[in-house]
Amino acid sequence: MPSAWLQRWMPEPPARCAVCGAWPARPLCEGCAARFGQAAHRCRRCALPLPAGVETCGACLREPPPLEACLAAVSYAYPWSGLVARFKFSGQPGWAGEFARRMAAIPGCTEELAHADMLLPMPLAPRRLAQRGFNQALLLARALDRPRTQARLLLRLRETGSQTALDRQARQANVGGAFGLDPLRARELRGAAVLLVDDVMTSGASLHAAARAVREAGASRVAAVVLARTGEA
Repeated sequence: MPSAWLQRWMPEPPARCAVCGAWPARPLCEGCAARFGQAAHRCRRCALPLPAGVETCGACLREPPPLEACLAAVSYAYPWSGLVARFKFSGQPGWAGEFARRMAAIPGCTEELAHADMLLPMPLAPRRLAQRGFNQALLLARALDRPRTQARLLLRLRETGSQTALDRQARQANVGGAFGLDPLRARELRGAAVLLVDDVMTSGASLHAAARAVREAGASRVAAVVLARTGEA
């Protein structure tokens, strides 16, 4: 459940379902949540959908990612893609609470939250943060567990630009060296179990780059939780 702090700081979106228009309702009514939010069986290391009974995809078996676990609430498709756009680009940070509820309900997320020593939101570049006015990953992390969220420990060291038109290899190269740790606080990661938090995972290049930086600082375990996962490997 979202923290009381987040509920006080940001009002919920209007009490009408943003998908079907039902009123009165939560921002996403129970009917739409059930219709569009059904949990999919996913790879435990990269969160891509898998057939029932298969725990890890072939790509993660061939080249294990730097995440022990990766959890996603929904696929990045209708209506979630539009709702995420409202959250990030239309000045509606109140969606953080609703999205965090979806993330907290992912099978295994309760255990990951219990085991984590800290939650690290994926950082935004300063220019993008100035344009948007908030870091959506930080709001999600605080809604999941504000006391253990560390807002400025994981840093973005350089702007990487859009990765939309890049293939997997180019995306990995693009984010190489893009993340680092506050040098005055990096020791806090030694032996720590870390949960990275973001809104959308595409190829995983950014999450993996951040995970490697955290591991190099001495973290003992690194996992990730996101709201939505695209179908890209």
